[in-house]
Amino acid sequence: MIRFLVPIFAVMLAVPGVRGQNAWNVDKNHSQILFTVSHMVFSEVTGVFRDFDVTFENAKDDFTDAKITATLKVRSIDTQNEKRDNHLKSNDFLNAEKFPEIKFKSTKVEKTGNDTYRIAGDLTIRDVTKPVVLEAVYRGMIDDPWGNKRIGFKATTTINRFDFGVAWNATLETGGLIAGKDVQITLLMQFVRPKQQG
Repeated sequence: MIRFLVPIFAVMLAVPGVRGQNAWNVDKNHSQILFTVSHMVFSEVTGVFRDFDVTFENAKDDFTDAKITATLKVRSIDTQNEKRDNHLKSNDFLNAEKFPEIKFKSTKVEKTGNDTYRIAGDLTIRDVTKPVVLEAVYRGMIDDPWGNKRIGFKATTTINRFDFGVAWNATLETGGLIAGKDVQITLLMQFVRPKQQG
């Protein structure tokens, strides 16, 4: 039996596609998920999600096979204004009670330059799922003082919140919207891979 299994393992190790996945843990202390929306046309409001989780797995060194998921807790939204935050959590906007999470799952990662990527995936807000594309920049890899590997990415995208059923608005006398329809999203991500994974 052992003599039979040895050649099979040898073939598996020789096939380029058969490699162990690198599982990276997001370092939440050094990562942020931010958003920006125009306010009354001429200014902008920014905010963050304080509670989130992001998974990142890859086998190829160029990350083109990476699998990425993200989950944001709607109740953790923070624009440094409690009244506005409560409005954003209401049914006028995200409805945190009925839809407590915003989710993203990658479907394709394409290398577009030396350190740039295009990440396609499905974004779910409320009960609507739409395809989105993030433009990402790879910031590099280091060995930290504790023997772990660390990588950093910055990814950005812009979505139309109306497409996801986040449609509350009010119109100014000049015709502009109090809250803009376009939402700019920025992910500043640092991932760590424990040293025991090699």
